[in-house]
Amino acid sequence: MSQVLEQSIQINATASAVERCLTDLTLMHRWLNPVLRCEPVGETWSTDVGGKSRFIIQIPFIQPTLNSVVVERQPGLIVWEFQGFFQGRDRWECQPLEKGTRLLNRFEFDIPNPIVNWGFNTFAATWTKQDMEAQLRRLKRVAEESQ
Repeated sequence: MSQVLEQSIQINATASAVERCLTDLTLMHRWLNPVLRCEPVGETWSTDVGGKSRFIIQIPFIQPTLNSVVVERQPGLIVWEFQGFFQGRDRWECQPLEKGTRLLNRFEFDIPNPIVNWGFNTFAATWTKQDMEAQLRRLKRVAEESQ
């Protein structure tokens, strides 16, 4: 059964400035959780359909990894599909407003391993939701500063 975490935030920046925070790896590392590292799979970073990357949680010795591929891409929209201890999609959508942009992040996933699923729901689900909210606040700051 899929779980969904959905957050949104209003950003006082253009949709293109907000989108740049998702497509520019240097900017992305300014708002990602500091224990999360994203790196391209292959030579270059790409958010075009088919672009592959991996997200690594920097926990000593373990370093759980999610392999992802961009499965949907339009101006203002990027959807990463991932495999690993989570399976699902992470959707980022920039919705232009009269003044600024509404950024919507929808994280939909399954955790196939019942032990990992129990552990996530027992210990990490609340933290993950709070972390998503904090990431959006950091992304807002980066987008507004870099405009």
